[in-house]
Amino acid sequence: MHRALVPLAAFVIGLVGIAGAAWFTLVPPQQEAVASVGGPFTLVDQDGRPTTERAFAGATHLVFFGFTHCPEICPTTLQQVSDVLAALGDKGKGVKVAFITVDPERDRPADLKAYLASFDPRIVGLTGTPEQVAAAVKGYRAYSRKVPTKDGDYTMEHTALVYVMDGKNRFLGALNLMRPADQSAAELAKRL
Repeated sequence: MHRALVPLAAFVIGLVGIAGAAWFTLVPPQQEAVASVGGPFTLVDQDGRPTTERAFAGATHLVFFGFTHCPEICPTTLQQVSDVLAALGDKGKGVKVAFITVDPERDRPADLKAYLASFDPRIVGLTGTPEQVAAAVKGYRAYSRKVPTKDGDYTMEHTALVYVMDGKNRFLGALNLMRPADQSAAELAKRL
C-alpha cells in the first residue's frame, strides 16, 4: 500500500509545483505603473544658474516646451498657465513651471528672462546647449524640429503639451487648458 502512495504523492507535488510556476509566470506583480516621461536634465535658468530636474522636485509642477519667437501657441499657453496659477490662489503657492526652450540657438538666458517677464513669476525659463535641450525633449517624449521660413529665417515645430509632474518628477498627465482657468485649476488642485 505504501508503494502505491509514492507515485500519487509525486503526482500531487508535481501538480502543486506546476500550479505555483504558472501563478508566478502568469500573474503580474502588483506595482505602481509609472509612465516613462520626464527624467534628468541639466540646463541653465533665465538667470544663468545651472538647473536640473531636482529644482522642481518636492511638489507638483508643470513643464512646457516652447520658444520665445513663437508667434501664437507659446504666449497663449503661458498666459493660460499664468491664469491657472492665479486661479489656484494660495493652493498653488508652491507650484513651479519649467518653460524649456526648443530653440537654444536664439533663446539665451537673458532672452528667456525678458520674454517671461510678462507671465507669472513662478514660470522659470530653461535653456542649454542644443544637446542638453535635445536630451530634455527626448526625456519628455516631446517633439521639436527647426523649420525654415520663406524669408530665410526659421521657426520651430514643437509639442504644445503642458506636462503635470509630481513631486518625484513622475508624469501624472497633461493639463487641459481648453476650458476656463478655474476649471483647469480645480483639476490641477486635485494633484497638489
